[in-house]
Amino acid sequence: MLIKALRIGLGQTIVGLDLLTRPRKLKRSAEAQKQVEEQTAGLALYQFQACPFCVKTRRAMHKLNLPITIRDVKKDPEHREALLAGGGRIKVPCLRIEEEGRTAWMYESNDIIAYLNKRFAPTSR
Repeated sequence: MLIKALRIGLGQTIVGLDLLTRPRKLKRSAEAQKQVEEQTAGLALYQFQACPFCVKTRRAMHKLNLPITIRDVKKDPEHREALLAGGGRIKVPCLRIEEEGRTAWMYESNDIIAYLNKRFAPTSR
């Protein structure tokens, strides 16, 4: 009981600190942002609200200004089942990538962030 209370308290502290220290969103032209929105339509992040690795991934999404659907597998049994059926395990964060009629499931926050940076970060010219 005490451990659960500590875990909940720590999780809420992490979420609160995230809200207070969020990085600025990347600014794009309206046309470029519209293209990003179209490209992110096939992406969904399966996560737990207070998971530190999920917070890290959401911060990267926020910084890159990516409107990716967020699905909380702790609060929604349907999302939990979809993660298990599609990805093969209940582990978060997990990015569901749906492109060209195929679906891929990417685990590990560092891998997800590297993928998002490679795909959506502005390139220097």
